[in-house]
Amino acid sequence: MADIHTEQLVVIGGDAAGLAAASQARKRRVADLEVIAFEKGEFASYSACGIPYLIAGDVAGPDRLIARQPAVFRDQQAIDLRLRSEVTAIDIAARTVSVRDWATGDSYVQPYDQLVIATGAVPARPPLPGADAAGVHGIQTLTDAMDLEGRLAQEKPKHAVIVGGGYIGLEMAEALIRRGLQVALVDARPQPMRTLDPDMGTLVADALRGIGVDLHLDARVTAFITSDGHIEALQTDNGTIPADLVVLGMGNRPNSALAAAAGIPVGPTGGIVTDRRMRTPVDGVWAAGDAVETFHLVSGRPVAIALGTHANKQGRVAGINLGGGYATFPGVLGTAVSKICGYEIARTGLTEAEAATAGFATESVIVESTTRAGYYPDASSMKTKLIAERRTGRLLGAQIIGREGAAKRIDGLAIALWNRMTVEDMTGLDLSYAPPFSPVWDPVLIAARKAAELIEGRS
Repeated sequence: MADIHTEQLVVIGGDAAGLAAASQARKRRVADLEVIAFEKGEFASYSACGIPYLIAGDVAGPDRLIARQPAVFRDQQAIDLRLRSEVTAIDIAARTVSVRDWATGDSYVQPYDQLVIATGAVPARPPLPGADAAGVHGIQTLTDAMDLEGRLAQEKPKHAVIVGGGYIGLEMAEALIRRGLQVALVDARPQPMRTLDPDMGTLVADALRGIGVDLHLDARVTAFITSDGHIEALQTDNGTIPADLVVLGMGNRPNSALAAAAGIPVGPTGGIVTDRRMRTPVDGVWAAGDAVETFHLVSGRPVAIALGTHANKQGRVAGINLGGGYATFPGVLGTAVSKICGYEIARTGLTEAEAATAGFATESVIVESTTRAGYYPDASSMKTKLIAERRTGRLLGAQIIGREGAAKRIDGLAIALWNRMTVEDMTGLDLSYAPPFSPVWDPVLIAARKAAELIEGRS
């Protein structure tokens, strides 16, 4: 009987995409595949999305955010997960990676037959002196969260400034308000949450002000003012804001530098180029997660959207293919949801500005309704916005803001987008109804009807 040839699969990155790929490949190939995963940080397989809730006190401790401990991968799945091990270079000709072991200080070369790059995203950081001062925190990793938690407990800062008005920035603003700090938020745009249209983003701004966040919009950070190496204030083009704590939430970009340096193609978004099976154009090299660019199903354009949902699915697709199966990743809609200041905020597809950039002529409607039947206890107001193509009525995007029970309606709208439905098609959807859950005309149906009437009137 011939010996079974064992291949070596090397995975760079120990979180959602990387370990999903490793797990799926191992599930399908037990005897002929050695799997080694390198993670430069101290933790693997955890939920970064849960960090604001850890800081707010809703999550009991950092261990609660860890999905699987390293021992589970090693002992139950035979995946050699190596923490504090940073891949510093890829040699695609030799099929090797160079690794720095930060625990021992040693460096070594690891061969591979197949390689998965799941290096995630790089958080934006202002290129200004003082941006690395004590008291200035990023919030991307679990180690970042533990460092911030330590500073809050030991130094008890009073004045916090959040730089950036995206999902994480707004969630962190609310978390620090709940911790008793005075919080200011600086954003270079005229509204928070650029993934919403201005008419919906204004509602988010009002909610933040309502809990005491001091908003500085249309403002850019020009200097970090420090004293003895510690942050003391932020200088913006609109004035100075006192700060003994700064949290950076300025968004991120694909962490594709390692791949690019190796000659692996990177697209116009800065993400690694792959096909639908998550293969790069380089033989034996795959990529998944926040480091890659993908295809937007509505605009038809390449995008880089850092969401754990995409990363898990892409990693799974790569792993299935590595394991000898067949799977594809079809693209994204950018569906996202968040809870800020008691409001649920959701979006999918394109904003009006994104639709215009993609070449669509659009019509849009905003309808106000209630989350439950108006007579039922705790019914609250919610707003639903639909964006549709002017001539055809095809749904292009949707946004929702409301209290409890509002946001998950975005999933039905995402399904409508996925299936290229028109707003007229949507008026006939057979949605569930009972007074505790919805008015007899669900807000999605009301919005679809209003949009269909608007488009019919313009035709």
